[in-house]
Amino acid sequence: MNKLSPEMPELQSMNITADNITKLKSLFPEAFNENGIDFDVLKQLLGENVDEKEERYGLNWHGKRQARQLALTPSRGTLRPCKDESVDWDNTKNLMIEGDNLEVLKFLQKSYTGKVKLIYIDPPYNTGKDFVYPDNFQDNMKNYLEITGQTEEGVRVSTNAETSGRYHTDWLNMMYPRIKLARNLLSDSGFIFISIDEHEVHNLCSLCFEIFGEENFIALIANTNNPKGRSDDKFIATAHEYILVMTKNITHAKTYGFEPDDKILKRYNKIDEAGEVFRDMDLRKTGDADRRQDRPDMFYYFYYDEVKNKLSVSKDQKNDGLIEIKPIRDDGTDGRWRWGFDTAKTKIESVYAKFMPTKKMWGIMEKDYLSKRDAVKATSSWTHRDVNSERGSEQFIEIGFDKEVFSRPKPLGTLLRIIEIATYPNEECIALDFFGGSGTFGHAVFTANAIKNRKIKFVIAQLPELVDENTKEQAIAAAFLKKHGMSLKISEITKERLRRAGKKVREDNPDWNGDVGFRVFKLDTSNIRPWEATAETLSEQIDAYVSPILEGRNEEDLLTELMLKRGIDLSVNIETRQFDGLTVSCVDGGKLFTCFAKQIPASSVEELTKGIIDWYKSLKAGKDTVCYFLDDAFENNVAKTNLCAILEQHGLTNLHSL
Repeated sequence: MNKLSPEMPELQSMNITADNITKLKSLFPEAFNENGIDFDVLKQLLGENVDEKEERYGLNWHGKRQARQLALTPSRGTLRPCKDESVDWDNTKNLMIEGDNLEVLKFLQKSYTGKVKLIYIDPPYNTGKDFVYPDNFQDNMKNYLEITGQTEEGVRVSTNAETSGRYHTDWLNMMYPRIKLARNLLSDSGFIFISIDEHEVHNLCSLCFEIFGEENFIALIANTNNPKGRSDDKFIATAHEYILVMTKNITHAKTYGFEPDDKILKRYNKIDEAGEVFRDMDLRKTGDADRRQDRPDMFYYFYYDEVKNKLSVSKDQKNDGLIEIKPIRDDGTDGRWRWGFDTAKTKIESVYAKFMPTKKMWGIMEKDYLSKRDAVKATSSWTHRDVNSERGSEQFIEIGFDKEVFSRPKPLGTLLRIIEIATYPNEECIALDFFGGSGTFGHAVFTANAIKNRKIKFVIAQLPELVDENTKEQAIAAAFLKKHGMSLKISEITKERLRRAGKKVREDNPDWNGDVGFRVFKLDTSNIRPWEATAETLSEQIDAYVSPILEGRNEEDLLTELMLKRGIDLSVNIETRQFDGLTVSCVDGGKLFTCFAKQIPASSVEELTKGIIDWYKSLKAGKDTVCYFLDDAFENNVAKTNLCAILEQHGLTNLHSL
């Protein structure tokens, strides 16, 4: 049985630097020697693609190197499950994580790298009123606990005032490592949508061009969220924000689009014998390149037998008494069809002849079925009513919040349109929002799953930012939280929005029985006690290390940390059984078995191992199954040795202890 310690890779978040080196070694093995990377050899292998000039185009600022390094530093924390704040814990596949999103993104690397289809974020706009706290390069977990008031040395963070000499620098240092980590999570066909305004839109574009590559730019959408414009603008009243859209890999990216609106639906005014809705669509080519000489091969004749109601097609003109139909332009000259001759022969049953009285001529009509219609391609200018910021506030109030509890929550329409573009109907996928805010994104996912045939599960992260009841801007939010017995934190509003949104979506769609639950996890220090002894504290550390598990931590806390560190999705099924009074957990159909009982008597080993083996065999889990126990739980070394021998005899060889 392998005893694990906190510094081992198995008990840490993903080491991105080590992973990058492994990838590089697989591509250029000859660039490595016993001392590491030989950069001279690597430059030779890359040939002319090496840029050694000191001056180059790009976005640079003070602290960029440290911000990049921060993204590569493994996290020293964990997530702890919070069932009593969750909704439908046992069945839901959605996650709501309360914590610093930088640490959360690090935790997600092992489980979600390359698996996320859509990321949406609404980060601080850097208007001078935003909560932007400095990350701590040395110990970001300690920094997080202080910032959120979870230590005695808790500090209140000031806003990033525009008068600060580091105004843009602080914002870039905050955004860079988060966007860099977020990119890793996207699938090759995945998208990230980022809401922003004029304060940082140019820096955001430059930042994302560097991280994603400028070739993976999709669009910069002008989102008209305030049609009247901002009255406090000095010269021109700004009526829009921006949504920057990037993809992981442009060669794999594929957008969907919007459902047709009422204006389009009105054109589909016919119903066929099977009850299918369609519209007449003239087979003539109109617009540019519509002349016969533009595409001579697309000029041919249809012949219609009016008595037999039969249509045929011919390249040559006939004189057999049938009605001849050819493509005629509005000026009376020969035009062309939209289909080639071979297509017309193959699809002859899907068109029909129709006399057009106003033109006093016959035409060929295609039945354009609504059910087969492609989604409407999105434009880069959104002026739709449902993206108006006022709708966001109205929707917040509709589910029982006071008007000013959250300032300017995003409207559902904006998020639903983003979901419609980035995901396809019936496509099972994962969506992420690591600036959860008012919880609109989760609300939009519930809604899209219910009314737009989506199958999305979400991961939402929100910092438990303290709500200051002594400020005018946050007094109403504080009063609301107090009234409902909640902590004075923004993340409490996020969770409550998700609870109320789920109920509302279910009420509005009684025939839909989809997932409106979510599992809540909270960022905390690792459950496993680190070894940090100095000469002065050695005796104290030895006493503490009688048990490597921190006081107050339970079996579920430990199980969650192991799932994170092993890269297992936190939304998977977990089943528990009792064997001789000892609780055993089975994760995701047998990927992981754990028994974190504090005492395993020698007399219980036989029944415990039999229970695990029978369970393992019934699941047909395979050879990669891993088992964990507490090292100091065994009554003696004989009990531990016997357990290992029995499990290994039945194929369970990946045995570890903490």
